[in-house]
Amino acid sequence: MIRLIFVAIFVVVFLIVSLPIQLVEFIIGKFNQDVKDRSSLAIVNWAFRVVLFLSGVSVTVLGEENVPKDEAVLYIGNHRSYFDIIMTYVRVPRPTGYMAKVGMLKVPSLSTWMKYLHCIFLDRSDIKAGMKSILDAVEKVKSGISICIFPEGTRNRTEDTLLEFHGGSFKIAEKSGCPVVPMTINNAGAIWEEHLPWIKKAHVVIEYGEPIYVRDLDKEQKRQLSAMVQEVIKTNYEKNKELV
Repeated sequence: MIRLIFVAIFVVVFLIVSLPIQLVEFIIGKFNQDVKDRSSLAIVNWAFRVVLFLSGVSVTVLGEENVPKDEAVLYIGNHRSYFDIIMTYVRVPRPTGYMAKVGMLKVPSLSTWMKYLHCIFLDRSDIKAGMKSILDAVEKVKSGISICIFPEGTRNRTEDTLLEFHGGSFKIAEKSGCPVVPMTINNAGAIWEEHLPWIKKAHVVIEYGEPIYVRDLDKEQKRQLSAMVQEVIKTNYEKNKELV
């Protein structure tokens, strides 16, 4: 219970105290967008690291050398917990936007930070708006911003399973030419979702697979890209169970 209280207090205080910081970031962005991108990334990464510390979360990271540092990428990961975003965001080497539900726009201050970090808000109930979100993501990648998406479409509530990946997620890589980095997360649900509302100490394993370059795939492999990435994540998930 005490972890939940500490995390809740910190998040509320941070979102309130950071309001004037957001104004400063806005002004910086008017003169130098790159500086704003990197300073916003550093500020939010610090806040996320504090949340992980207060939550008692320890993370083992494998395969981080597989993430290209000199170009934007499309991260594709399995999704069991809200903490998936926190744990993976502190690892990104460059500004990275996450695909988020459009409902997040209703959360004051948090939605502003998400916009500053190039997050894209997806309305899955509107096909036209969904396609626009994908095209927006393509433009982000072309401008050097990585994108992270959890193609199961929602948090998977069943342990040791993967929901079917939405193939549209991979259009971002196909249209932008960026590499796809499979991202496997083990035991994230043990932090919070498996015993709501309490936050408990947990050990999580994150593994980054080798990047997949869509341009190097033949026509049939491109059609099977979603299944290919899902299989990589499933294989690594089973392999890393013993490390949790």
